[in-house]
Amino acid sequence: MPRYIEPLFRPPSEARSLIFQVTIGCSQNQCRFCGMYKGKKFHIRPLGEILAEIAEIPLHYRSRIDRVFLADGDALVYPFDDLCTILDALTATFPGLTRVASYASPNSLTTKSAEQLAVLRAKRLKILYFGLESGDDATLLAVNKGFDSGRMAELAVSAREAGMKLSVTAILGLAGRERSLEHARATAGWVNRVTPEYFSLLTMFHRHNDDFVRSLQQCTRRELMLEAREMLLHLHPGKTMLRSNHVSNFLNLAGSYPKDRERLIADVDTALAYAAGRPGFLDEVPAYQEEYY
Repeated sequence: MPRYIEPLFRPPSEARSLIFQVTIGCSQNQCRFCGMYKGKKFHIRPLGEILAEIAEIPLHYRSRIDRVFLADGDALVYPFDDLCTILDALTATFPGLTRVASYASPNSLTTKSAEQLAVLRAKRLKILYFGLESGDDATLLAVNKGFDSGRMAELAVSAREAGMKLSVTAILGLAGRERSLEHARATAGWVNRVTPEYFSLLTMFHRHNDDFVRSLQQCTRRELMLEAREMLLHLHPGKTMLRSNHVSNFLNLAGSYPKDRERLIADVDTALAYAAGRPGFLDEVPAYQEEYY
């Protein structure tokens, strides 16, 4: 059975997936805003350990598994031939397997060619969760992302052309008050260029990132909602599903582009009008934080 090294993270949409931890931590563990893997030293787990954990899944349970998530932060960095072996073992072990997913950092995408990505897609690695954070280069530099927006767009487009589905995340409030609207417009422009299948919004929150949070002029709820509205105004992707269902969000949005564009903007306007009736609410900085480890 899988033996996890905590903490273990997965996207909300992978709640039903069986998780195998093929890497520990994140190979790109330098982003100033992110506290997910700061307590872990990155390393790749030996192939034999992973195959043994797959083989230990009880026979009576195997037919119930249809989705697998490969952790930690960017399992795509795993060596190509060995990753193929893992995917083959998953297919052989779980007869009902429909898809495998993983996080993919920009760094991990540089380790795989378009041809290799296509092979991985054929072996059921169908969706990659990609942390864009912002399409604004000034914001990316400030958070030490390590890649500019143009290079990340090239890598994302290459993955899409290889047949991968992409679920892209951006963070409301990441740029603080000073570049809030620039961050919103540039992020929308990036999504328009790449047109990922899924685009999700988080809201900046405290999780072992106190130095970065203190460096920001943090956005109030009003400013965060206006930032989201600005992003929605400039979003024109071909076909993308938008969600803001992460626990950090106080404004939940859900819709498909281009069909629901006007309704999503109206949802923000309705929320702003409703919140205006709660004295002081819009002028507060959200206080959500996580201190689980």
